[in-house]
Amino acid sequence: MEFAFSPQPQAAVPVINSDQFFPIHRIYCVGRNYVEHAKEMGGTGREAPFFFMKPADAVLPVATDTVGEMHYPSMTGDLHHEIELVVAIGKGGKDIAAKDAPQHVWGYAVGLDMTRRDLQADAKKLGRPWCTAKGFDQSAPIGPIHPIGKTGWITHGAIHLNVNGEPRQKSGIDKLIWNIAETIEHLSKYYELRPGDLIFTGTPEGVASVKPGDLLEGAIEGLGGLRLKVV
Repeated sequence: MEFAFSPQPQAAVPVINSDQFFPIHRIYCVGRNYVEHAKEMGGTGREAPFFFMKPADAVLPVATDTVGEMHYPSMTGDLHHEIELVVAIGKGGKDIAAKDAPQHVWGYAVGLDMTRRDLQADAKKLGRPWCTAKGFDQSAPIGPIHPIGKTGWITHGAIHLNVNGEPRQKSGIDKLIWNIAETIEHLSKYYELRPGDLIFTGTPEGVASVKPGDLLEGAIEGLGGLRLKVV
């Protein structure tokens, strides 16, 4: 195949304790998947799951024991943090039953769904898509991917985020409204999942603004942490 110009490099995330990289196909995100966060965003609780997407090259890999840097994006004055468990898909499929979901998961990571909240609010009022609010450059900071063979199937574990040392978000993976298996079941009805897909599974309550100079420190039990400075 001859290209008109050189294609962009493959978006990828490092695999923990390895020289390997996990190539990214698509990034799916689950909206309002914790009850209290759903309420703080105007929802009522266990509503049917809904999904939005980010470009594959929105990932901002952050290596273990380092502090990543994210540039404060343009066109916003209200950049919000959302700490999330990320599921990496290693085996594709459509209409996947929840009971079969574990065999499709390659691993897990700690991620941040960074959001231009003011643009999202404007889009909601006008009934427009969330693309500019959710899918901008560097909007998906992520730590290394931990293979499921090392972590096992994750059903619980603490998740939290501090900003400049002050607690902002704190909950547990067991508090997800739609657990990982159910999420994969629902999502695979809409899209054929492929190896390389990432699923950001939702964020707990406590989302709030960050500004240049702020240090974000998130962690999920069993997956280590993610440290990010907004510059």
